[in-house]
Amino acid sequence: MELTTPWALLALLAVPLGLACYAARARRERAATRAFAAPPVAPSALPRRAGWRRHAPVGLVGLALTALLVSLARPTAVVAVPAEQASIVLATDVSGSMQATDVAPSRLRAAKAAALEFAGRVPRRVKIGVLAFNQTPSVLQAPTADRAAVRAAIGRQEVSGGTATGDALAAALRLVRPAGAGRAPAAIVLLGDGASTRGRDAVAVAGQARRLGVPVFTVSLGTAQGTIRVTGPHGATRTEQVPPDPQTLERVAQTSGGQAFRTADAERLRAVYERLGSQLGTTEEERELTSGFAGAALVLVLLGSALSLRWTGRLV
Repeated sequence: MELTTPWALLALLAVPLGLACYAARARRERAATRAFAAPPVAPSALPRRAGWRRHAPVGLVGLALTALLVSLARPTAVVAVPAEQASIVLATDVSGSMQATDVAPSRLRAAKAAALEFAGRVPRRVKIGVLAFNQTPSVLQAPTADRAAVRAAIGRQEVSGGTATGDALAAALRLVRPAGAGRAPAAIVLLGDGASTRGRDAVAVAGQARRLGVPVFTVSLGTAQGTIRVTGPHGATRTEQVPPDPQTLERVAQTSGGQAFRTADAERLRAVYERLGSQLGTTEEERELTSGFAGAALVLVLLGSALSLRWTGRLV
């Protein structure tokens, strides 16, 4: 929390001064009581006091005064609010290595399940686009607020071909920054599981994304032990290792101003997408809290006055 006019807090010195005056008054009242009746007969001669309840309303009024004086300093805080007019593209690698089962039930199926949860978590006003890429990028759904269309596009992702991460990133950029469009909030979530085998350099495209104000959040999926079965030209099959390439994806995220994540199982992947859904679905705004503090002061004054009337028959 920050204060727009912090010098106004000097008025808080009035609070301890007021409490000191109240304490001095209470001492004078006790002294007058002792002078009126001797201690042995005081219980029967004097009216029974409310004890701690006498002081509770004063404490509430003191808190109210503190809140009111803090409101004069015009406090502000940065809060997360639903993003307006934002667009997010989910770019998912669907190359042949995504059929590896080191991430159960398979890399692609785990990615699709996490993407569906992501789509359900992001606020409705945020547009989501779906892009699948192997050796070429394919736009399955342009950014839209229609969650049914997004879920259907995610479901159409199928494994095939090689990997062209740079081309996919360039295509995703065109979706969120079409020619002649403004600079509404946008981000790309790029999930990949292997090294790019063709196309543009992904790190160079990430530099372009940074210039356009589009951070890229990368997710490296899989383990070094991941394998797939490959069929040769004569029908023979062989086992081929398909380790992920987290280093390149980390460079892409760093260059673009985003974040990089590594995950080796479906549960962690869902956690990453859950975090990204909360992070990208909101934006930070500075809000003034003056009315909140003033409202709290009013409530405390009313509560203190009500309790004082009930317990002592008088206002504070």
